[in-house]
Amino acid sequence: MPTAHATTPAAPVAIVGPGQMGLVLADALHAAGQAVCLLARDEHEAAVLRTDRVDEVRLPGFVLERGIEVTADPEALRERTVIIAAVPAQSIRAAFRPLRGVIDPEALVISAAKGIEVSTLLTPTSVLAEVLADGDPPGGRFAALSGPTVAVELARRLPATMVAASPDEPVAAEIQRLFDATPWLRIYRHRDRLGIELAGAIKNVIALAAGIIDGIGAGANCKSALLARGLAEMARLGTSLGAQHETFFGVGGVGDLATTCFSASGRNRSCGERLGRGESLDRILASMVTVVEGVPTTRAVRTLATRAGIEMPICDAVHEILFEGLEPSRAIQRLMNRRPIAEIVG
Repeated sequence: MPTAHATTPAAPVAIVGPGQMGLVLADALHAAGQAVCLLARDEHEAAVLRTDRVDEVRLPGFVLERGIEVTADPEALRERTVIIAAVPAQSIRAAFRPLRGVIDPEALVISAAKGIEVSTLLTPTSVLAEVLADGDPPGGRFAALSGPTVAVELARRLPATMVAASPDEPVAAEIQRLFDATPWLRIYRHRDRLGIELAGAIKNVIALAAGIIDGIGAGANCKSALLARGLAEMARLGTSLGAQHETFFGVGGVGDLATTCFSASGRNRSCGERLGRGESLDRILASMVTVVEGVPTTRAVRTLATRAGIEMPICDAVHEILFEGLEPSRAIQRLMNRRPIAEIVG
């Protein structure tokens, strides 16, 4: 088993949320020699995972290493210097509000969520900063960890890359060091935290559209065009909100978009495929054991685009399919019939 470099002491890391991403990040950090603790929602969930070391519902075939602690006691976070939020974007506020008095104010807090809180239109790190520190004051250390990382592949320890994003470059470098000895995971650093978070959120909406194309059998030409124009929409909204244009053309942007849209196990793409085949959204969501982040994020993206006066025809079409009863085939027809324009990226 790989261990951390001798000059880098193990960091006491707590991961809030033993879902798919929480489990695979715990595995990666443990392989890097870090002291990892998983915080479950309740004692029953903790006891099952602590004893069996598997979650055959969320991540079949994955076995959690014995050296990874599992608990439901929030007090276990008190001495941890690194906290990772691995819960869905819409659940961060509820999950972390009770932890405010437990988490060290100087701890490095990392979001691994990909979404936008619908009620506030805040990104995950902004929600964490609001809940834990009344915003993001001097000394507050909040970062995002994102990228093309399908959990089932990380569970098999297949090669992958992620981006650690913080406006404070030493914070991003610290995250790189945490994973430095994980053989299958390479971490890049980035200053554009906002752009990385927006890219990770909006690409889930585009992935729903990609799945719809798969479901109705519209073909590879259509899907490739969707990814290219979807990327343009991501960059257009992101830059209007203050993100850097080039962020959307890196690992955390187009890299994550491609993986999410093409992976057979991608939750958002799979949800879209079932919509394209005629299933209702309610039935699909009721049958899935993991959260489809793109569904609530579609509402948030629509609101953000409307407020900013940004045109996002693909995201608008997804919103109409999800919440307004538009037939997928009709949505594609409308997109194809839009007035001819010059290609503009972003």
